[in-house]
Amino acid sequence: MPLPEDSPATTDAAPPPGLSRLQRVLLTAAGLLALFLGVLGIVLPGLPTTPFILLSAACLARSSPRLHQKLVTNRHLGPLVRDWEANRSLPLKIKCLSTSIMGGMVALSAWQFAGRPGLQALVLALGVVGCIVVWRIPTRR
Repeated sequence: MPLPEDSPATTDAAPPPGLSRLQRVLLTAAGLLALFLGVLGIVLPGLPTTPFILLSAACLARSSPRLHQKLVTNRHLGPLVRDWEANRSLPLKIKCLSTSIMGGMVALSAWQFAGRPGLQALVLALGVVGCIVVWRIPTRR
């Protein structure tokens, strides 16, 4: 999906006035941490990707237009962020896909921890939390 010419993601504006340098640094650090956790969530069961990527986009939009632009134009994560910024919801198809992938990874991880019921319960609980987070995001049909 191409970016419109007047899209906020294409502007090279400075961060919003009113943010101190410390606030911008903290928001940028939070955005980068959320991005790291979101990317990590692609391969770790129970760690949701979508909410962390969206949190990253929100933090970076406030603190670093340059980094936000990089995220928005990223080949893999950009469509998710652009779609969220345009609609503030996720398609039902994406929610079902993310839930099924997360469920498969959680089941595989729980199976790997056979004989360790505490770890199995932890993995399953984190998977449930991940699903709750994804399904609390508004759905677009």
